[in-house]
Order: sequence, then C-alpha cells, then structure tokens
Amino acid sequence: MPVLSPKRQITVPKELCDRLRIHAGDELDIFEHGGRVTLIKKRKGASDGVLRDLKAERGSSDEESLMDTVASRRSSASED
Repeated sequence: MPVLSPKRQITVPKELCDRLRIHAGDELDIFEHGGRVTLIKKRKGASDGVLRDLKAERGSSDEESLMDTVASRRSSASED
C-alpha cells in the first residue's frame, strides 16, 4: 500500500504504472472532489483543436469583458 512520504510524495505500484502506461517523467493532472484524489495522465496533443471552432464576440472589448467579470464576482460575493 502506497504511503505519503515526508516530502508529500507517493510511490505508484509498478503493476499499476505498467497497466496505465505511466512512466517516470510523465505529467499528471491531480484533481480532488468529495474527498477523493484522481490522477490523470496528460497526453501530448490530447487537446489539439479543442478550441478550433470557438469564435470571439466582436462586440466586446477586453476591458468590457474584464469589467463585466469583476462586477459579476462582486455581486456573487455580496450574495454569500
């Protein structure tokens, strides 16, 4: 059973690494939700083209977008 080291490191069992094709130097994303930790191996090129069809709104400037975001967050904070 893996144990957290004093340097907050975990050794992943070899059998699991082999099964998941995880190798030394691979980049992993780490997520926590509901008290569970999930590791996801990053794959080079996995997100290529994801934003290809996204079009910017021409009617808004960067300044207007920033001000709208700030105002939205302020109103959300005041509701809490």
